[in-house]
Amino acid sequence: MTDILLFDYDLPEELIAQYPAGERDASRLLVLDRGTGRIEHRRFSDLPEYLRSGDVLVFNDSRVMKARLIGNKEATGGRIELLLTRQIDTGGTDGWLWEAIARPAKRLHRGDRLRFGEGFSATVMDKGEDGFVSVLFDCEGDFWDSLDRFGHTPLPPYIRRGDEDEDEERYQTVYAREPGSAAAPTAGLHFTEGLLAHLRDTGVETVFVTLHVGLGTFRPVQAEVIEEHKMHEEYYHIGEDARRRINLAKAEGRRVICVGTTSVRTLESAAVRDSAGAACIPEGNCDGGTDIFLYPGSREFLMTDALITNFHLPKSTLLMLVSAFYDREKVLDVYREAIRERYRFFSYGDAMLIL
Repeated sequence: MTDILLFDYDLPEELIAQYPAGERDASRLLVLDRGTGRIEHRRFSDLPEYLRSGDVLVFNDSRVMKARLIGNKEATGGRIELLLTRQIDTGGTDGWLWEAIARPAKRLHRGDRLRFGEGFSATVMDKGEDGFVSVLFDCEGDFWDSLDRFGHTPLPPYIRRGDEDEDEERYQTVYAREPGSAAAPTAGLHFTEGLLAHLRDTGVETVFVTLHVGLGTFRPVQAEVIEEHKMHEEYYHIGEDARRRINLAKAEGRRVICVGTTSVRTLESAAVRDSAGAACIPEGNCDGGTDIFLYPGSREFLMTDALITNFHLPKSTLLMLVSAFYDREKVLDVYREAIRERYRFFSYGDAMLIL
């Protein structure tokens, strides 16, 4: 059994980035060679120097919803805040059913009506533990248009400010397409259209998969031993073209480089070894829910050869995944080096390339 405290570290609060860098690819980039342990301190715009023709970069194209809703109980006028975490079902003309975290949840009961704006309301259908509720939305017109109109960018709680106009663009990757995430796949925030074009010109392939970021990614670990932590299920999808190109790269010995831990979890959720022992993604594994939890000793990485990632919270499942990919003690040493070098941490912070 593995003590959660083994993944703790001290971070000065002033290193928690409250705003993004002036330009996406102006963030700093710590480059770590797993073979030699060598560390280099660069800029994200230098990334092409470490990639080669034939590499496959795998991106998560999920789009961040305006998942934070602030409204009132219809009966009392009391203030209620929801964070939408997962779509449960579409209700056709009757509305949309979502899982959400409510604050304060103690004020809510089954059947309560909530209003978020003109023509946009919801009914509490069920109430669970830890602030969870299921709510059925009723809106005039398109649900996504209403959410975009009345919702807020769901900045994480360690960003100690309200969302601003800039966040609508910057807390979103330039290639985001499929709406459904309650938090950004933050490693991708550093890429610009120009950088992506330059990489493609040099022969680097870009492949897109989808994992809608929800509680499975950002829920804190509360168990004292990490093996007792249960990941919340998140939806993922790998298209046929992406599956084919990733499998071909693995078969030909080319590097598959995941952009972010959500891309890692998508590929590793789908991966198997075929009858010859080769790692691949079979056709039947390309769509569904995943609660995969990658931590040191949990399982091998079948598809991921290198990783681009941000610096993660202490005792988080994301830090555990990075520690599984490399080495827990060495990862924490790298984090201490990043702190000495005054890197910026978490969602709007700097990045790390692990080769």
